[in-house]
Amino acid sequence: MSSELLVDLGDDPATAQLGQLKLATIEDQQWPADESTLSKSETDISQRFDADSPHLPWDHPFYDIARHQIIEVAGDDNFGRKVIVFNACRMPPQHQLDHHKLLMYLKGTLDQYVESDYTLIYFHHGLTSENKPSLSWLRDAYREFDRKYKKNIKALYIVHPTMFIKTLLILFKPIISFKFGRKINYVSYLSELEDVVKCDQLIIPARVKEYDNKLRASLKPTAQPPMSPPRSPPLPNQVFGVPLALLRQRSPDGDCVPVVMRDTIGFLSDQGLEIEGIFRRSANVTLVKEVQLRYNSGTTVNFREMEDVHLAAVILKTFLRELPEPLLTYQLYNEIVNFTSVSSESQVTVMKTLVESLPEENYASLRYLITFLAQVSANSEVNKMTNSNLAVVFGPNLLWGRDNAMSLSAIGPINNFARTLLDQQHLVFT
Repeated sequence: MSSELLVDLGDDPATAQLGQLKLATIEDQQWPADESTLSKSETDISQRFDADSPHLPWDHPFYDIARHQIIEVAGDDNFGRKVIVFNACRMPPQHQLDHHKLLMYLKGTLDQYVESDYTLIYFHHGLTSENKPSLSWLRDAYREFDRKYKKNIKALYIVHPTMFIKTLLILFKPIISFKFGRKINYVSYLSELEDVVKCDQLIIPARVKEYDNKLRASLKPTAQPPMSPPRSPPLPNQVFGVPLALLRQRSPDGDCVPVVMRDTIGFLSDQGLEIEGIFRRSANVTLVKEVQLRYNSGTTVNFREMEDVHLAAVILKTFLRELPEPLLTYQLYNEIVNFTSVSSESQVTVMKTLVESLPEENYASLRYLITFLAQVSANSEVNKMTNSNLAVVFGPNLLWGRDNAMSLSAIGPINNFARTLLDQQHLVFT
C-alpha cells in the first residue's frame, strides 16, 4: 500500500491527452440491461436523499442509480470508521448513467456519515473508455464536496490503480489540498486491504477478484504479495467473533450480557455521556488490537486505567460487528427491513413482538445496550448524539445480511428501526 500523489509524471501534462489514455479493459464486459425505461426529467433531482426507502421503487428519483449497486456501505473498518465502497466496474456505459444523479446519490450516502470518521474504498478495475465520466465532471464532483465531506474522511483507498488514475490525480494536484492528498492511498492487491478492513465484510465484485487473481498469477513466485491470512482457530477464552450463546455458557455466573459489553458500557456510562461525538471518532488500531487480544486471552481489561473513551466506544462497536450472527439475528432481517411499512400505531406492538422473539442472550444484550444508548441521547445537548445519530452509528452493527455487506436499500430501514427502538425503548422493554 502506498501514497504516491506527490510523484511527478512530468511538467504540466496536457489535459487533452487524458481522454486518450488506455484504460483497463474487461474481457467479460457485460453491462446490466435496463430493467425499465425511466424518465430523464430532473424535476426531483434535488429531492433530499431518501435513505429510508426499503427497496427503492422504480419511480424513485434514485432508482436508476441504486439498482447498479455502484455505492455500498460495509460496516466499520479496523479503526472503527464507517466504510463506503465505490465500484467502478458496476458503472454502466456513459449513455446509460445520469452522472449528475450519481453525484447526488453519493452525496446523499455520505450525508449520513460525514459527521463521523469514515473511510472510502474505490475499486478502480472496470473503469473503461465506455463508462468513465468526463474530466469536467470529475473536476466539478471534487469541488462539489466541500469541507463538510472532506473533514472526517480519514482515508481514501484506491484499489488496483492504473497509470490513468495516477495521471488523473497528478492533473488534479493544483485543486487537491495537500491535507486531502495525504489521505489517498494506492492498494495494489486485495490482501493489502486486510490491514484496513476485513475483506469478507465487503461485497467485492467477482470481476475485481478475478483481476486480482490475474495480477497475482502474473508475478514471479518471489514477488508474490502475501495472501490474506487464514482465520486463526478460536482461543480457549476468545470473546470476539464468538456466538452469544457460547459466551453465556462460558460465563462463570451464566450472565446473558457478554463481559465486553458490560465493561465498555459500564465505563462509558461513567466517563463518556458528556463527550461530544462519542461513537463518531475512531481509535488507535494498535490499541484496539491489544484490547481484543487481552479479552481473547482471558485477561481482565480495565478501561478506567486507559482513560480513553473513544477506545471503549470502538471496542463496543467492534464486538457487535464481529459477532458471527448480528445481535438482531438473520431471522428478523426481512421483518426489520420491511418495518417501514408498519403503521405508526402498530410499531411498538410489532417491535415488542420482534425483540421478544430473540434468543434470551440476544434480548438481554440488546436491552442492556439500548438502555445505555438512551442515556447517551438524554445528554445529546452536550454530546450531540441524538437517537437519529446513534441509529446511524449502531444500525449497521445490530443487523446485516448473510453476505455481511450492507446495501443502501437496506441500511435506511435498519437505521430507521434502530431509531424507533431508541425512541420507544421505554415501551418495548417493559
